[in-house]
Amino acid sequence: MKITSFSPNLMVKNVNKSIEFYCNILGFSLIQTVPENGEPDWGMIEKDGFFVMFQKEESIKQEYPELSSQHSGGALTFYIKITNIQEFYDKIRSHINVSHEMHKTFYGADEFAITDPDGFILVFSDTAE
Repeated sequence: MKITSFSPNLMVKNVNKSIEFYCNILGFSLIQTVPENGEPDWGMIEKDGFFVMFQKEESIKQEYPELSSQHSGGALTFYIKITNIQEFYDKIRSHINVSHEMHKTFYGADEFAITDPDGFILVFSDTAE
């Protein structure tokens, strides 16, 4: 087996709100929504070849009944390696909920963490190489 793509599909309360946050604050680009007009049940965004999908809670529970007892958001972190972390942090910090301020980790990385509109934690890291 060779993995050619790995894209999370996140259960969210409001697809448009998630797309706006990731595109307007974090710099992703909108690829597609379903339906294309009105309130979407699903959407896909992209940045630097990495894709994230968002699916409305009701819609994903219909598609995957085993998720019926689950709730959108939280209980998941994403570890995202980036470059120019200080510049990125300075640019977005006043527009987001910072859950961990910028700090140096014991393994030498500069990191900070934010919470998205659905409670998912995004950890940004810039490791000196």
